[in-house]
Amino acid sequence: MGGRVLTGVERWGAREWAMTALAFVVICTVALFSTRGFAWGAQGDVLGVRFGADGDRTRVVIDLDKSTQGRVIDTGAAGRVTLALNGVAPGRGLNGGGSGLVRSYQVSASGGASRIELELARGSEIERRFLLPPGDGVAHYRYVVDLKAVGGAIAASRPAPRTTPAPRRAERPLIVIDAGHGGKDPGASGALTREKQVTLAAALVLKTELERTGRYRVRLTRADDTYVDLYRRVSIARQSDADLFISLHADAGSDPALRGASVYTLSEQGAGRAVREFTRTDNWHRELHLPGRDPSVDRILLDMTQRATQNRSAQFARVLLTHLEGSDHPLLRRSHRDAGLAVLLAPDVPAVLLEMGFITNPEDERLLTDERARRRLMKSVADGIDRYFREPTAPLMTASTDGAGQP
Repeated sequence: MGGRVLTGVERWGAREWAMTALAFVVICTVALFSTRGFAWGAQGDVLGVRFGADGDRTRVVIDLDKSTQGRVIDTGAAGRVTLALNGVAPGRGLNGGGSGLVRSYQVSASGGASRIELELARGSEIERRFLLPPGDGVAHYRYVVDLKAVGGAIAASRPAPRTTPAPRRAERPLIVIDAGHGGKDPGASGALTREKQVTLAAALVLKTELERTGRYRVRLTRADDTYVDLYRRVSIARQSDADLFISLHADAGSDPALRGASVYTLSEQGAGRAVREFTRTDNWHRELHLPGRDPSVDRILLDMTQRATQNRSAQFARVLLTHLEGSDHPLLRRSHRDAGLAVLLAPDVPAVLLEMGFITNPEDERLLTDERARRRLMKSVADGIDRYFREPTAPLMTASTDGAGQP
């Protein structure tokens, strides 16, 4: 590229100008955060609190120097949401004005935990909460709390406690069970049966096993031999606000000796596809509620949500495989796999696809069609789901009114 060669003095001046410009940008960025309910604490594990507001929803992001387990103390019914983050110390000066549904906030120490108090500007409740590990260019942990409005404005003086709890989301996790194929789509074929038949039979047994515990709500994507579009299956899970999606299938191969179950989670390529789908258009007819109005901010938040969902999906896959192995059900050598399968694309619902065995293998086909073996397999799947929701790092449900103070 042609032009005059800069002298040493001129080059030094250009560099100094660039550094001055960078310093100006940093100062402006700090000023921007300070006007949007952002605080940064000193000498503590709780580094800062940030807010993003959009209409009837507000996202609260608590930046942390290490991992934590959280519990809900106040659910929002009395005009306040209070959380306890175990094992982390609060930084100094973490209090101030909020944004959106949060009027103000305060962080304090409480018995080996950090107590986060959010005074609400409107009637609100916790929609979901989760922990994000370091990643995607962020070096620290983030505890995310999504609030949604449920009532009118809250008076400055707090009202007397309600005798009836405010309307809130059901406490029991919702499991969506997807019986693969169906109707005009038979799936793979074995010597005695078709995939669509064994997946439906297994889905009905799993539904019974889960409902028997009384701890779950269950929804099927199909309850009979009907065809359901792949994207419609994902839409059912998302529109239902599912806490877990499990798609049941039977594998097939050209080698009849090949047998064993496997579990699929979404691949990185599939995650990228999901983000592209949602940033272009909502193909599944339900908005993903993100607090940013800037498309670039929404893209970042969508990436964060997708990453958290992938982590939870992988966690469930590991738990599920442990229970399958413990039940002596045959597994493939590489039993945890990933792929960009359409039914795994929801960015906000943890999802796995379980290949229960090879329908093209005589021994596996016998297990898939035998009622006792099917019940034993689905019992191990139900036990895996139980274990997943009992683990400390499982997706954090909105606490019930009776047990709001429990870990």
